[in-house]
Order: sequence, then structure tokens, then C-alpha cells
Amino acid sequence: FPGVRDKIAADAEAAAAKSVVAYQIAQEMRRTRLTKSEMAKRMRTSRPVVDRLLDPKNPSVTLSTLERAASAVGKRLKVELI
Repeated sequence: FPGVRDKIAADAEAAAAKSVVAYQIAQEMRRTRLTKSEMAKRMRTSRPVVDRLLDPKNPSVTLSTLERAASAVGKRLKVELI
């Protein structure tokens, strides 16, 4: 089942990348002492969205949400096709 293996590998890579970005955002929040509530306000979203964003086990975060989160901590999100 080569197609299934490719799909599983792609899903695993996407989840790992999201987890890394979520970790980096959490680090920036800690560094700047930014609360989840303030983060949600800066992102113009709700606190549960921030909770999902920071949950490494939750892969269902959109690029748009990641971009808004990066911006909220003064960073840019860079996505590359390699």
C-alpha cells in the first residue's frame, strides 16, 4: 500500500511541523509573559482557539491561525515547499 504509507508519512510530517511551530509560539508567549487571554485578544479570536493552537496533539490548526499567532508574538510564519 504505497499510497497509504505516503499519506501517513505526510500526515506525520504536518503534525510534527505544527507541533514545532506551536512550541515556538508558546516559548515566545512565555518569554514576553503573554497570557493566553491576551494572545486571543491580539489574534482577534477566542481563548479555546489559542488552547487548540498550543496543544501539540491537535493537528487541526489552519495556516491562517498560525500566521495570526506568529504576528501576535511579533514574528512571521515561513512555510516552504522543498
